[in-house]
Amino acid sequence: MPADVSKVYLGLGANLGDKRENLLGAVTMIQERIGEVTSLSSFHETAPWGFRSENSFLNAAACVETALPPLDVLRLTQAIEREMGRKKKSVQGIYSDRLIDIDLLLYDNLVLNLPELTLPHPLMTERAFVMAPLAEIAGETVHPIFKKTISELLQNIM
Repeated sequence: MPADVSKVYLGLGANLGDKRENLLGAVTMIQERIGEVTSLSSFHETAPWGFRSENSFLNAAACVETALPPLDVLRLTQAIEREMGRKKKSVQGIYSDRLIDIDLLLYDNLVLNLPELTLPHPLMTERAFVMAPLAEIAGETVHPIFKKTISELLQNIM
């Protein structure tokens, strides 16, 4: 991997429409706009988290190698969500059904606290639906704050 390329881990989720096609479509758009998708987890069917819904989720994690800075990756993932039909992001812990959700989980070993972006994702280690797919493709990756591997952190919530 060239020095000017970063390794970014994204969490993907969908619980409306053709969930599998939504995830695959998002991965294709990520590949076209953000960088090379070097790994993709299997798809995990999970119950909604933080709200009630009749619709289960399909969740996955992807690793992308990109030359883009974190805020550009955020802007592009949000544009992909909008293009795929997502009307609103979750705000202040109020969640709803969605066609697609793309979260930045890790960006190299960067720790970032900006109004629009916190890295690593602040809730990732509380969510098995994020950590299980991530552990498939990045089990030995060390969380830059907790200094434990993704696999170790997953054990804490299973």
